[in-house]
Amino acid sequence: MARLFDAYIIADWTAAEGKKLGEQTLWVGVAKRDVRFRLYTETHNVATRAEGEKLIADLLAEHRKRGDRVLVGFDFDFGFPAGTAARLKLDGRPWDVMGKFLAANIVDKADNTNNRYQVAAKMNRLMTDEAWPFWGSPASQAQRWLTTTKPPEGAGADIPEFRATELAARKDKLPPKSVWQMHGAGAVGGLTLLGVPMLRRLLDKLGASAAVWPFGTGWRELTEADVEPLSAVVVEVWPALFDAKRQVSAEGVKEYKTQAQVRTAAEAFAQMDDAGTLQKAFAPPKSADEALLAQVENEEGWILGV
Repeated sequence: MARLFDAYIIADWTAAEGKKLGEQTLWVGVAKRDVRFRLYTETHNVATRAEGEKLIADLLAEHRKRGDRVLVGFDFDFGFPAGTAARLKLDGRPWDVMGKFLAANIVDKADNTNNRYQVAAKMNRLMTDEAWPFWGSPASQAQRWLTTTKPPEGAGADIPEFRATELAARKDKLPPKSVWQMHGAGAVGGLTLLGVPMLRRLLDKLGASAAVWPFGTGWRELTEADVEPLSAVVVEVWPALFDAKRQVSAEGVKEYKTQAQVRTAAEAFAQMDDAGTLQKAFAPPKSADEALLAQVENEEGWILGV
């Protein structure tokens, strides 16, 4: 069975304010094959999201020139829980209109300063006129529509806390975070608000040569014929799914935890592709009904590997 991809790029994005390198910053892992088809990896660490966006675009342009097909993974939520777009009174396909809404509202400057907390507060105001569903801000960012603490039990009870993919991950004993949590260890809310507009810019740049799974491909097993006309398939990933062991270099330097995670995830997808099991990872679970298929393909998305 032929491999679907020639290279695998995994990005651990960041919502950081200010420039920073090292642990819990923006890392990109790349797994690719040499002329003898042996797999090798490299990792990159950049201080800002703007540098990360440029790095990904440059890596993709380089692979495209060589005629390579690339799997590109980002670790933020591509979609929001079902009903979010409707609550914001946005007309159209939920995934598309949410992307446009965030692209129009988020300001993310070259030095990493951004307005993610203000946008979360605006979305709360528009959705509920209360300090939910988004919650968790530093004290300096707290205001009427965004508080530092989780809303009381039952507040916004009709708004799902998780997407279907997170509920599936929980069944596998994996503890995902809700997109509504903006601040604190492992929070993905701010990451998502900043990541989705970047994803849209990347897709605009790539045009017809790229597809986002499952929104642009359908939630189904992908074959070589599906990916053959593309230079990139962009997916949502969760690097913590893979058991990352930090390596030590010949000089005795130990990898950062985040660095090890992006490298391990890139290698894992490459190995799945070698074994012919990656194709099946794109397919829904057997229990998925028509309603779930529509929810995932049009609004929520899914984490590859869950």
